[in-house]
Amino acid sequence: MPRPAVEFEVSPAVAHYVAGLPKAELHIHIEGSIEPDWMIELAARNAVPLRWKTVEEVRRAYRFQNLQSFLNLYYDGCRVLVTERDFHDVTRAYLRRAHADGVRHAEMFIGPQAHTRRGVALATVLEGVLAAMDAAQREDGISSGLLLGAQRHLPEEDALAMLEASEPWHDRILGFGLGGAEVGNPPSKFARFFAACRERGFRVTAHAGEEGPAVYVREAVELLQVDRIDHGNNCLDDASLVQDLVARGTPLTVCPLSNLRLCLVESMARHPLVAMLRVGLNVTVNSDDPSYFGGYVNANYLACHQALGLDIDALTLLARNSICASFVSPARKTALLAEIDAWRSAAAPA
Repeated sequence: MPRPAVEFEVSPAVAHYVAGLPKAELHIHIEGSIEPDWMIELAARNAVPLRWKTVEEVRRAYRFQNLQSFLNLYYDGCRVLVTERDFHDVTRAYLRRAHADGVRHAEMFIGPQAHTRRGVALATVLEGVLAAMDAAQREDGISSGLLLGAQRHLPEEDALAMLEASEPWHDRILGFGLGGAEVGNPPSKFARFFAACRERGFRVTAHAGEEGPAVYVREAVELLQVDRIDHGNNCLDDASLVQDLVARGTPLTVCPLSNLRLCLVESMARHPLVAMLRVGLNVTVNSDDPSYFGGYVNANYLACHQALGLDIDALTLLARNSICASFVSPARKTALLAEIDAWRSAAAPA
């Protein structure tokens, strides 16, 4: 059954602490941050017909049985993004919200294939997003990096073509990732693409172990040689894989509310995050597609506190992990970790 939105009650002291806790967000899809009112506004702006006429109708559609049911709606929502201004406005809105949540640095995915395949120029996508990132740095002081995500249900040749087409922006792109429908589309399908990305010096990540089996996580680490695993929950099904991930220190960008809304866990209380922390995995907490899944990054932190009993020390560890797992410079990491320590000393509830 589809999962409704869930409200988590926490003490004002903990909410205040999480709100001001410096952190990075490492798993956020720009297209997944289009709020229902934005979707309606952008559809009207670009004369794009939608199945829904009101904000409430859109909200009611945000009920998912699994990953594919979400992706069907997600790609439909992408159609409202047409102009450079659209990509700018949606990206800027996310970064403004992230800044309000204490995010000091964000590493964001954009899926160019969802746009270029319907006639939107790659330049339109990238110039809009990059301009918003510059504005956020200038106006709010939040740094960000851009990851281009290949869609795994498409042929590897399409991903390689995206890599080549993006060459004029390679000095502005942080890296490349792999997302979309996981089951039946193993990471090994994209071995040449990831090798080409690494050869060009890009950071690489892959969605694995969300709906797919633990072996997909192993393929991503060993064959694709990724720097991070996005999701990775199902690694727990393979004890030797867990040992390898711990030994390597491979970061996992876990998205608890996403897992709940996509029916990958029965309840937040059953989420494997605590088990992942207990065995020493390098986990971070992120929002994934926050407008669809009922919460931005702080809502995910607070849900983990309320449902899983994570205390201030654990929440602080997650924030520290997010900085250490980011692709910022060592000097920037040191500065951000110092901010976390200062906030912990000044604001942690007694």
